[in-house]
Amino acid sequence: MTVVVTGAAGFIGYHVCRALLDRGGDVVGVDQDVAGSRLKSGRLGELGEPKGWRFIDGDITQLATVERLLADFGEVATVVHLAAQPGVRLSLERPIETTTTNVVGQVAVFEAVRRSPASPHVVYASSSSVYGNDSPLPLSERQERHRPASLYGLTKLADELIAAHYADAWGVQSTGLRFFTVYGPWGRPDMAPWLFASAMLAGRPIRVFNHGRHERDFTYIDDIVAGVLAAIDRASAHEAGGVRHAIYNLGGSRRVPLLAFIAELERATGAKALIEFAPMQTGDVRATEADIERARRDLGFQPKVSLAEGLARFVAWLGEYERRA
Repeated sequence: MTVVVTGAAGFIGYHVCRALLDRGGDVVGVDQDVAGSRLKSGRLGELGEPKGWRFIDGDITQLATVERLLADFGEVATVVHLAAQPGVRLSLERPIETTTTNVVGQVAVFEAVRRSPASPHVVYASSSSVYGNDSPLPLSERQERHRPASLYGLTKLADELIAAHYADAWGVQSTGLRFFTVYGPWGRPDMAPWLFASAMLAGRPIRVFNHGRHERDFTYIDDIVAGVLAAIDRASAHEAGGVRHAIYNLGGSRRVPLLAFIAELERATGAKALIEFAPMQTGDVRATEADIERARRDLGFQPKVSLAEGLARFVAWLGEYERRA
């Protein structure tokens, strides 16, 4: 059986592909604009050319591209759909690109799956951004009213509604995973762990929004990958129970004040943070904390990497990566 991973050269996609290949599966990865990105090309370079690995440069917003992926590489058991235009702030700057990639891409993947004789299960990326600022903490999948604070969050909420529609109308089985502030090696340079660590190591100031009064549920990449693999492996259990579309929070299940996070990053880097406070930005949420009881019950999900350990690993990787620049 084959697993197709979209966004395979992205942060989470790369780690998921590596984990799938490490356990001996056949994996087809798809991504685009790899040559123009040092990070994307670096991630694929780290994967190498192991047995069972194939990579396709393609645009998943094009239905024909996804249909070829499902038709040309044997019997596809699962599609792990991680391709997206990520980031709250980027969605403010590039609203059309964000909506096209995240929403049109979701429809293309689900429509291709609907038409596929193999009827693969879809495991797709959602986000804690669907909750917005009005939901009580800890954030639970049982909450029915969502008012995202950003366009990015709105696109991810739309993705969940699209998946629910394809389950109801066409019987397409899927699992949505709401990721909470994922960090780690080969991560995203627009997120706080990379932005802050890089600046601190170089002696540059860091800009801290909402005057440092944010709180975040930070989740190390290895824990996220474990949750994704569990969702892949437990797909048959959902089918047996008559569940066609399920949603799970994947987070560290701990709310960390931003200033405490910076203090932990100071310990990991051995550098003092030069803080410049700024007002809250449009689209930001004040706090996140995942209720992971449902994921613990159904997927056996249990985060294992502490913030101190995760940041130490990330900083060690970042130092090596920037030395090679």
